[in-house]
Amino acid sequence: LGWKFYDADDYHSPENKKKMAEGIPLNDEDRIPWLCALHDILRREDSSGQNAILACSALKKMYRRVLISGASAIESNQPEQPGENTALKILFVHLDGPINVIAGRLKKRKRHFMPAELLKSQFDTLEPPSAPENFITVSLEKSLPEIVLEIESAIFQG
Repeated sequence: LGWKFYDADDYHSPENKKKMAEGIPLNDEDRIPWLCALHDILRREDSSGQNAILACSALKKMYRRVLISGASAIESNQPEQPGENTALKILFVHLDGPINVIAGRLKKRKRHFMPAELLKSQFDTLEPPSAPENFITVSLEKSLPEIVLEIESAIFQG
């Protein structure tokens, strides 16, 4: 697509990385400042007229609201209303698959701070996207070219 790519893991604080490396799951208090920083990155790209892709485990509906609206989503517990010019237009791609498939992929990662043992805590925290969120669900059991094609199709169909 030629869009800028961001891996949210690169923006975790040293404290969050240490906590995960020790096998301790992150909580909302750990994640909210990280999500606000990610919102700021997306806001900057949007303000400059650029599209971007962010790989992020936005596990809860509230986390996705923070990515869309920043810290104001925490205070109001609702995304900004259209016309207020603060909410970002984001298509969330929920990569869905069985825990054993994802665990197998995590075990293949090298030198990553999050151990595969934390995967269960992420599944326990997960609130899959639902209406009225702007999302698509893509099966991880498809081939990589099929996954990419499905995501690109959703992007270009608006």
